[in-house]
Amino acid sequence: MRRVAFLFALALVVGLVLPGVVSAQGRGGAGRAGGPAGPAPAAKAVAPEDLTGTYVAVVTEHWHLRMLVPPKGEFAMLPLNPEARRIAGLWDPAKEPAGDEQCKSYGAAAIMRIPGRLDIRWADDNTLKEDFDSGGQSRLLHFNAPPPATVMPSWQGYSVATWESAGARGRGGPGDSTVGHLKVTTTKMKPGYLRKNGVPYSENAVLEEHYDHFTEPDGTTWLVVTTVVTDPMYLTGPYVTTNHFKKIPDRQGWDPTPCRADQAR
Repeated sequence: MRRVAFLFALALVVGLVLPGVVSAQGRGGAGRAGGPAGPAPAAKAVAPEDLTGTYVAVVTEHWHLRMLVPPKGEFAMLPLNPEARRIAGLWDPAKEPAGDEQCKSYGAAAIMRIPGRLDIRWADDNTLKEDFDSGGQSRLLHFNAPPPATVMPSWQGYSVATWESAGARGRGGPGDSTVGHLKVTTTKMKPGYLRKNGVPYSENAVLEEHYDHFTEPDGTTWLVVTTVVTDPMYLTGPYVTTNHFKKIPDRQGWDPTPCRADQAR
């Protein structure tokens, strides 16, 4: 009986310890020789798809909210709390400050909704750069680089990018041409507008984006960007939009324009 009890206790200890050891090794812990894990591979080298190129926004829905400056008090489909409605109700385009403050509706949380062209290039092996001709804005999407503690808020904030497998959001089934997608999380944004009619988002807002890229049988290439904005200060829930971009020849029709509070672009 003592021998049986000893063997049972030994099996129990091994069962508790061994999964932890295997898990640590699977997470890139010390190898057989006890050395540290190697550096993460460059994002460009492991990219499941090539997002680079120039795209033009194709406005397939909510045309009156994107191609025109929405009228004051137009809050359709926005999960606003009473304070956000109050602030937006005070909006007066004639009183918008000049200079950099004209870019309030061109920040990262809203820029994908602004009609225009988007150009994507690799700035280096771990950084994608996005240029927008509307508002002359630029964003950097950083792989393998969390936001520094000292980064200052800006219109485009600080974006952390990761490649995700096609199955990460239930994709990858038969007939699905998307082999993977890009996920981007942006923080450190200056307060801005979700819409040009003064609907606010705060410095506490978080933007999550999912980039899906596919080519139709006729050769047309599309970039579909799903954006999710959460903001504990002004929103009662996530604000979700889907934005469509069609790939065009590099820089075709590229027309940089400054931020304008009184124009849709």
